[in-house]
Amino acid sequence: MIYSTFLCEQIDNKNCKLYFFHYSTLQNKLFKILSIYVIMLIMNNKLGQKLKDYARGGQLYYCDPTFVKTQQKYIAMVHRYNKIHTYRNKTKRRILKSLFGAVGSNLYIEAPFFANWGINTYWGDDCYANFNLTLVDDAEIHIGNFVMFGPSVTLCSVGHPIDPSLRCPKIAQFGFPITIGNAVWIGASTIVMPGVTIGDNSVIGAGSLVTKDVPANCLAYGSPCRVIREIGEHDKQYYYKNLEIKEILTFE
Repeated sequence: MIYSTFLCEQIDNKNCKLYFFHYSTLQNKLFKILSIYVIMLIMNNKLGQKLKDYARGGQLYYCDPTFVKTQQKYIAMVHRYNKIHTYRNKTKRRILKSLFGAVGSNLYIEAPFFANWGINTYWGDDCYANFNLTLVDDAEIHIGNFVMFGPSVTLCSVGHPIDPSLRCPKIAQFGFPITIGNAVWIGASTIVMPGVTIGDNSVIGAGSLVTKDVPANCLAYGSPCRVIREIGEHDKQYYYKNLEIKEILTFE
């Protein structure tokens, strides 16, 4: 205000009034812009909290159309990742860190992969996913360290009611978090359903439909998946069927 008064002393009254008019108009525009920004910030915070509440799972809810714009941002990141050449590891790493809720060290995902959100999936260290990994992560998916996924694995943390009146015309859904422990290997074309926990060191055979929890240190497979046996001394001696572990080749 001192600056504007100084200017008015240097010019005539007519121009001084004009200056104050422009100054006042600028203030109003800045106030409007700031107000819009604050409103958008509040709305985004509320939207983010709603997403977090749904991602924790356990609730039946109707799909919220306000989520679509936010979801499109993450889906666009997935498309970008899938189009980037394999040698551009630093670029791929930056996208994964922006996309997922957490990314451990040395995460590598073969393209293409697919994610409903991405932001609700949390990765540990040293994980590897072969091509066509699908993450239906409307509810949270937690993946431990040293986890391996074969080709075309689907982790589905969300489902819909059986009663058709809850699926049309409005679509109701629910979610339950999936938890995968450390050093788990999930074979090709396996589907893991909502709410499942797979314990440390367990192996899920290819083509399994996992509908219930799998304890730690187990071999499990089938549709529906069931525990076949515990992992133990036999597996320290044989690496595949009756093939004995005698030597492990290294290529350096």
